[in-house]
Amino acid sequence: MFSLKFGRLLGNDVAVDLGTANTLIYVKGQGVVLREPSVVAVDRVSGGLLAVGHEAKRMLGKGHRNILAKRPLKDGVINDFELAQEMLYAFLKKVIGKTMFVRPRILVAVPSGITEVERRAVRDAAVAAGAREVFLVEEPVAAAVGIGLPVHEPVGNMIVDIGGGTTEIAVISLSGIVVNGSIRVAGDEMDVAIQNYIRDKYKMTIGEQTAEQIKHTIAQVSPVFDGVLRMEIRGLDVLSGSPRTIEVTSQEVRDALKGPIQTIVDAIKKTLERTPPELVADIIDQGIYLAGGGSLLKGLKELLQEEVNLLVHTVEDPLDCVVRGAGKIMEDLETYDRLLLKPKDVGTSRRY
Repeated sequence: MFSLKFGRLLGNDVAVDLGTANTLIYVKGQGVVLREPSVVAVDRVSGGLLAVGHEAKRMLGKGHRNILAKRPLKDGVINDFELAQEMLYAFLKKVIGKTMFVRPRILVAVPSGITEVERRAVRDAAVAAGAREVFLVEEPVAAAVGIGLPVHEPVGNMIVDIGGGTTEIAVISLSGIVVNGSIRVAGDEMDVAIQNYIRDKYKMTIGEQTAEQIKHTIAQVSPVFDGVLRMEIRGLDVLSGSPRTIEVTSQEVRDALKGPIQTIVDAIKKTLERTPPELVADIIDQGIYLAGGGSLLKGLKELLQEEVNLLVHTVEDPLDCVVRGAGKIMEDLETYDRLLLKPKDVGTSRRY
């Protein structure tokens, strides 16, 4: 079924940041052309695709029983192969399907800690979505290229990329990852922590989109910020099932996020402990580069600086740096060939 439909896809060379929360696509010669939530909505009865991206995300938790809106990726990897194919095909068709005459070559950025089986699932999904050839690159490597770091030189650069499903921590030198850690604690886990906090303290349930809105609006994870932010939220009383409205504060959100934030801090420290001394010296000079949507969490840079006693930089356009780096690699595969994952490569990163 899929091979017949996807085989008709026409396109150009593209790079894809296939994230748990968002998918970004870079078209060779055009730059970043798509930024959409990694969400698919389907009809439960017919199995037909109803919506993808922004339109599908608006349906999360709001559709009737015949509409299923879900994320086909979890913790940075595909957990619904068929829906992942449908989503990727729809996104590719949206940006290149009507203008090109050959199927695209696709470079996909993947978490550094995924298994060979999980990598194969990404390759297969891209092929099923119409790719004639598929390349893979690890997300922190792509981020380093996107930031403009000298990845080919004998200099240690440390990247912390906090996405929706995973936090990728890597020390890069001489065209490769020297030491890294990959943890499946990131933006989604933060949202769950906020939901659990509200349920435990106020005996009220809220949806994932409300939790995400709380995080983006009033979260302050470092005590260096003065003042308390407040936000009114709505949900359901656990005991009565009745609608409720409460007010939450930035201090409460900080308390809710202590667990996932501490897990990220511990993973950074463990990665530094395993880094060769000469590269640690470089990192002391250069600092740590913070990327991904999680880097926008207010106070995170200040908190990390205090915890690891190193300078921390929040990079420019942290949401786009992975796909921009992947796009740069795709436009010059010969120069960046050593950065690509080969089929024989098996992930060796630590999972904490």
